[in-house]
Amino acid sequence: MSLSGRFFLALSTNKLANKMAKKYGLKFGAQRFVAGDSPDNAVRTVQELNRNGMAAMLNYLGEFVRTEQEAEEATVNWIKTLDLIHDNKLDCNLSVKITSLGLDIEKEQCLKNLRRILDYAKERDIFVRIEMEDYTHCQPTLDIFYELAKEYDNIGTVIQAYLYRTENDLEELNKYNANLRIVKGAYQESAEVAFPKKEDVDKNYDKIVKTHLLNGNYAGIATHDDVAIEEFIRFAKENDIPKTQFEFQFLYGIRSELQKELAKRGYKVRVYVPYGTDWFGYFMRRLAERPENVKFVMKNAFR
Repeated sequence: MSLSGRFFLALSTNKLANKMAKKYGLKFGAQRFVAGDSPDNAVRTVQELNRNGMAAMLNYLGEFVRTEQEAEEATVNWIKTLDLIHDNKLDCNLSVKITSLGLDIEKEQCLKNLRRILDYAKERDIFVRIEMEDYTHCQPTLDIFYELAKEYDNIGTVIQAYLYRTENDLEELNKYNANLRIVKGAYQESAEVAFPKKEDVDKNYDKIVKTHLLNGNYAGIATHDDVAIEEFIRFAKENDIPKTQFEFQFLYGIRSELQKELAKRGYKVRVYVPYGTDWFGYFMRRLAERPENVKFVMKNAFR
């Protein structure tokens, strides 16, 4: 990763910077990647995506949860998000970050909060995806998924192709016929646990997606790479994998025209739509991923 990428990743976990960002609001280009800080903004964004033939995945942003009260507030906000999806009849899933539900405080408290969300979502026929965070939370997140996948059929999770362990994790996840969002990874990890070279991450991503599809499981293929997308389309046709077994997933604000093009070609497209006041960490990770994102922000800052 570049020096600037490491800088933005380090900044994403800075509590003071996060606090300042909350105070001064969505400025300097963050609104391109975050659908505002209010529920109304989130609803309007998803409605526009739906009108263009695309589905969405809403996430109420949260970072640095350290108390049971904060975890409770996050749980309530995600339940309110489920109401937004249901009441507005949105074609939309829910994405949750379980450190915001208290994973770092107490596992049982986190499970209790997540079960509340899953029960509420199941009553409203809404799918819930557990997000994957940094390497230290990988196994705890999978453990929680394995436990809850035995109880709920409206649950999925995320795997990251930049981790060495992911190929082995995929074998275990296959036992659960897991619905997976497959990403490359956006956290700063050491070479002891993650591929340091982009080309190795890309190769592993290709292998993971194809293996998951051949296993007969549902894949959320999360990439903005044109070449990779066309390769997966070719692979699916060659192996008689139906369009109903996968979807292409994008981040809000990135490759919007490609999203529309794929939807017009008859492929399921889902856009990850984050919203809320706690947007800074997410925004910094987007800047770390792509140099062109930084260029956009700099233009906006000096406009």
